[in-house]
Amino acid sequence: MTSASFTPNRALSDSPDLRMPGQWLWLVALGSLAWRAWVSAALPLTGDEALFYWWARFLDYGYYDHPPMVAWWIAAVRPLFGDAAWAVRLPATLLPLGVGWAMWWAWSPVSRERAAWAVLLYWLAPVNWLNALIATDSPLILWAAWSAAAMVRAEQVAQQGAKSWLLHRWYALSGLFMGLAFLSKYFAVLLGIAYLVYFALFARSHWRGFVLMVLCALPAVFINVLWNLNHCWTNIMFNLFNRNEDAVASWNTVISYVGMMAYLISPVLMWVGWRYRRELMLTARRHALLTCVALVPLLLFGLMSAKKVIGLHWVMGFYPFIFVLFALALPDGRMLAATAKGLAVILLLHLLASLALAVLGLHQWQHFKYYHRLVEAARSEQMVRQVRAPGVVLASNGYSSAAIFGYADKRHMPVLGLGSVHARQDDLIVDYSRFEGKTIRVMVTRKPSVDEYQPYFDQVRLLTFQQDGATFYAVEGVNFHYDIYKRVVMGEVNRRYYNFPSWLPVWGCAFCQRYCGADHCTP
Repeated sequence: MTSASFTPNRALSDSPDLRMPGQWLWLVALGSLAWRAWVSAALPLTGDEALFYWWARFLDYGYYDHPPMVAWWIAAVRPLFGDAAWAVRLPATLLPLGVGWAMWWAWSPVSRERAAWAVLLYWLAPVNWLNALIATDSPLILWAAWSAAAMVRAEQVAQQGAKSWLLHRWYALSGLFMGLAFLSKYFAVLLGIAYLVYFALFARSHWRGFVLMVLCALPAVFINVLWNLNHCWTNIMFNLFNRNEDAVASWNTVISYVGMMAYLISPVLMWVGWRYRRELMLTARRHALLTCVALVPLLLFGLMSAKKVIGLHWVMGFYPFIFVLFALALPDGRMLAATAKGLAVILLLHLLASLALAVLGLHQWQHFKYYHRLVEAARSEQMVRQVRAPGVVLASNGYSSAAIFGYADKRHMPVLGLGSVHARQDDLIVDYSRFEGKTIRVMVTRKPSVDEYQPYFDQVRLLTFQQDGATFYAVEGVNFHYDIYKRVVMGEVNRRYYNFPSWLPVWGCAFCQRYCGADHCTP
């Protein structure tokens, strides 16, 4: 494998039947955009999406378990389009278009035709039609694509022997986009590792470009460190320790990851890749940077899968580069067209299945194990309307439910109780002392134990409600006692989630200040 990988390959680029798929490219772009727009409007917000919506309402430069970019995106959209589900998801709806643009811009100097085919193959992937959900991965996917694109352009200029300001600005731009990717999700580090592998093994003479990229990404790291200094190191503690406490080595998670990647790559590309494995290997050697950004992160995820379940959305930041490899490797326009048709058939099957699911009514899912979650998402406004009462504070027992019900109620809903290891932003923004003496109704979708809430109130009773055939509940507590809640619940929260090392400097900690009046409380 060599780094001299950006000179157009005449044997491939000049094939007589290799033409731009212009008409099909526009058709697929507009068709997928229309489909995602329908999905974004038709589906109620998921718990994670509602959580990110509330992040945007409590705008910050960092959050308990993730960097802030997804909240910044939603906050930028809200003044223009409001709080409807489709508006919250608008950045995700437009996302594949931005990624496709980056792919075209990066590889069109190698071959305009093959770059266009790469974009078409990527846009034909079912995930780019069916997924319009906003997530922390959404900005990561975009900024990673543009960071890699700028790096490709920088290496193209460098390998032509240029040493002008143009070369340096592409490295700098790649670093800027890398920083934005880091402020989206920590998995951006995997792209940085891919760059490191590339420069260490294939482009050592261009090491100054790598250093410039890193320097331009460092301000984003500084922002993240500054937020953690002022917020009890919760973000670092969660991602390095708390979320990994239950990690156990298992072959099942490895097999699951392999199966997931086989699905994402699709049977069509797997068959084509096997048939043209020699051409694919030659292309991988010829395009070292592309190979590194496509495969190094996915291989690292493979190693992680030995101890953790790898989510489908985790790999999406590096997924587009696979299609570029195939577009550059396939021998002629005929094979590219055949591959696109195969992907289109698989896409059509997915779309037909989606339409079949869309026509099913909510009641037809009553025997589904998680039917209560479907009702919670689809009928949250009606559920809140049943529980709401004058002078009563509404809360929930979980962060996902609280975010969904709060979105429906158009006011932030706190979590009462320990909650989960994930999404603990309430620790930082909710002052439970303001509920002293209040009557609180805690909405839950599974029958709770009333005894768990008894210590914090004078009186407790269980209210039962029905919604679309699903039973849900509210624990009503009269006269909330904050001092007892602080000692029992907040004390346990401090022990579990705020036991960061005493040697770490800390400049602020809202939770610890409320709990013990200091920035670090003894567990």
